[in-house]
Amino acid sequence: MITETIAESLVLALICWFCGGIFLVIAVATSRSKRAVSFYAQLPVAEKRITNIPAYNRENAVLWAAYSIPYFLLGTLSLIADTGIVGIFLVVFCVGSIPALILAYQRIYRRYTT
Repeated sequence: MITETIAESLVLALICWFCGGIFLVIAVATSRSKRAVSFYAQLPVAEKRITNIPAYNRENAVLWAAYSIPYFLLGTLSLIADTGIVGIFLVVFCVGSIPALILAYQRIYRRYTT
């Protein structure tokens, strides 16, 4: 029988890996897209303003792939460390990285717009 702490660790690991997988899929889809991909969900990109769409999408893909890495690491860490501590790191990472993602995207957007 699986103990409660092992089950909690496994559930947290699966959730983290699932989230990391979603962001990795977004990265792959972004890198393969022929059209300029927006960082923001409902905000379209003015493709006529993007000077190099493949490079722009590639940098966005790197942004999403880099964002997925901590999810995979925290998921793995949850299997060997206290889930409460990993949960705190997960919340701090999720909330704390949002401004960094926005700033990084704005830098990418400025680099590739006229």
